Formats: sequence, structure tokens, C-alpha cells
Amino acid sequence: MSSPLRLGIAGLGTVGIGVVKIVQKRAELLAARSGRDITITAVSARDKMKNRDADLSAYRWETDPMAIAQADDVDVYVELVGGDSGIAKDSIEAALRSGKDVVTANKALLAKHGQELAQLAESLGRVIRFEAAVAGGIPVIKTMTESLAGNEIQRVMGVMNGTCNYILTRMESAGLPYETVFEEARQLGYLEADPTLDVGGIDAGHKLAILSSIAFGTQVDFDNVEIEGIERVSIDDINRAADMGYRIKLLGVAQMTGRGLEQRMSPCLVPADSPLGQLNGGTNMVIVEGDSVGQIVLRGAGAGEGPTASAVMSDIVEVARGLRMPVFGQPAVGLTAAQPARTAVPAAYYMRLELQDKPGALAKVATVLGDAGISIDRMRQYGHTNKASVPVLVVTHKTTPDAIDHAITVLPETGVLVSDPVELRIEDV
Repeated sequence: MSSPLRLGIAGLGTVGIGVVKIVQKRAELLAARSGRDITITAVSARDKMKNRDADLSAYRWETDPMAIAQADDVDVYVELVGGDSGIAKDSIEAALRSGKDVVTANKALLAKHGQELAQLAESLGRVIRFEAAVAGGIPVIKTMTESLAGNEIQRVMGVMNGTCNYILTRMESAGLPYETVFEEARQLGYLEADPTLDVGGIDAGHKLAILSSIAFGTQVDFDNVEIEGIERVSIDDINRAADMGYRIKLLGVAQMTGRGLEQRMSPCLVPADSPLGQLNGGTNMVIVEGDSVGQIVLRGAGAGEGPTASAVMSDIVEVARGLRMPVFGQPAVGLTAAQPARTAVPAAYYMRLELQDKPGALAKVATVLGDAGISIDRMRQYGHTNKASVPVLVVTHKTTPDAIDHAITVLPETGVLVSDPVELRIEDV
């Protein structure tokens, strides 16, 4: 058997400790599957005295991740510190220059600096592996870079933030408003320290940008991902979507068109009986469509100690086996900067309007939609107790995003709206 693969782990939060536990518990299995022992040399975190429910006494403790990144007795630098710059980026660069391979779960860093880091790694003959950066325990990176290498990818889509999916499904199942479930998620520890990373769609947008790069052979371009979070989604929207046979999901979609690369992350309606519609709780799902294979659906835990540590460990085993491949599946120097494009694919739309309860209000709405070239498929007025206003639901026939944007801009000028309209795309999946 070959010499041991020696790990240095920076960051001992939930995922870092999960990796330590797997190495300790599954040492023989890992050696059998990788062909060599996998050991831990050194670890690093901010607070050495914190109780982490794991025995770390056999490992050298470093207060500075950079010490691990540059250590001579470390072969693989496992970066689990987090953050889109700072010590995470600096230590990865140092590890690569010190002749080490890198395994990371840091989607924010890769979304922002992935191209730069990939070029550095490949120029030095090193690898960066990041299965855990997208969709937790789901092996979507390996699926796209290896299993689907013979396919031209046509579209990537999915639910990529478990916290948002938990909030939306909990609102529906318990009949609770967004604010209540948001606070519940905070109390359960599901939200990031900055919750807008989750509910604002930013975390999921990072993941979509990474998948787009792999799928379409382009440089990671997070800045041009169209992002809208779930903050506007109300319990009324969820209930009314359910009445029509739909569920609301924070859905990411990426596809290459003749106009350029479309990347969007936004709340959408999906059929309740579709795989995405049946996705509950904190589970993630990624759908990949290839020209030869057709549609592949990957479903599993998108976060948590076990699933994410499992993904980190899979990368470590691949390095132990000697697998060497470009960071994003193709040489970084050959990745092109894609032309960003806003989606122009027609779709039906759900619109929620709160109108003044007076004659002619609906007629004015219908006129605006007609002038924008939008045809109404269904219009429903719900019972109300507020005599000054009435909730109205409109479902359109397929129309363009530009037409919807124009209508949403003009509707307030009618003088019959009590509040801003809410519009959600109905996605064919």
C-alpha cells in the first residue's frame, strides 16, 4: 500500500468535525477504497477549548490556517473556514504554491474567485476538489464532470438551498406566515449568520454559478446571476398556488442560448406532482439535462454534518486514488467568459393583486395586461373581510418576461392597486 495521505483541516465547525469523525470511524474502509491510509496531521480553528464532540488530541493544533497550508507534513489542505476572500483564499493559494492539493466546501469563494484559483492550481499541477460546495451530500459535481462528460448539457435547474425549501414547505404544511417560519428557522440554527445569504437567494446563486461553469464550459460568473429571494412570498401565495396544483420553490435555472448564458435564481411555481414539487423540508434537488442522456434527477440532503462531510470525504478519497482533473472539468485557460443574457423563454405567470373594491378596477387591470400583449388564462377573486380592498389572482397564458415587467411597471399607474403586485414565473419541469 502507498504512503498515507496526510490531511490538514482548517475549520472545525459542523462539517470539519464531521470529516474528522469519518476518518476516525471509517479508517479501514477508506484505506481499502482508496488504496492508502488517510490520516490527519493537523487541525485549526479559532477556539481550541470549545467542546466539539470529537477527540482531537492526536493532531497538531495550529491557531493559524496558514501554518497548515504551508506545513511540510500535510499533503491535502482541507479548507472549511468559509468566506469569499480573506484567510480562506489566502490559505488555499499558499497551499497550492506549497505543492498541496485542496479540498473545500466554500461555494462563495469559488463563485467569486473560482477562475483565478483554477488557473493557479492547474499551472502548478495541483487539483482543487469541491463536491461539498454544491448541494451538500448530492454528488452533482462528479456527475457533471465525469458521468455526463459525453453530453452537451442543455439545462441545469434545481432547488439548491435547504433553508429556503424548509421555510416554504413549512409555511404550507403548518399554514404559518413567512415571518413566523423565518424566526423558527433561526431558532433551529438553519439560517446563516447573515440570513440574507439564504432567504435572499445568494447562497443558492453561488451554487448555480458553479454548476453553470461546469455545464457550459464558461468562467464562473456569479455577478450575472439574476437573483430574487423568497421574502415576498406570502402564505396567501402558497395557499393559492396549492389551489391550482402548484407549489412555490426557490428555483435556479441555467441554460446557454444563442443570446448568451441565462442564469436565474428566483421563486417559481412548479407542478405539485413533479419531482421538484414533491421536494419537502431541507432536501435539495438538481436536475441536469443532456443531449444524450436526457434528464437526470439528483435528490438528497443539501446540508448538515453527515451529508456535507461525506461529500468532502469523497473528494479526499479521489485525491488519494490519484485522480487528477481540471477544477471545472475543462482546463481553466480554455474557459470562456460567457455573454450574459436575460431569459426570454416565454412562460405562464402567477400574479397576486390587491385592488381597491370599486367598479372598474378589474377592467383597468385587464386593459394593462392586454396592452402589454398578455393573455389571461384564469382570474380569481377571493373572499375578503376588508371592504376597502379585494385580493385578485391572475394566471396568464405564456408570455415573455419583458411583457410581464412592462405590465408590473404600468399597473400602479392605474390607481386601483392597494399594494405592490407580486408576480411569479410558472416553470415547466
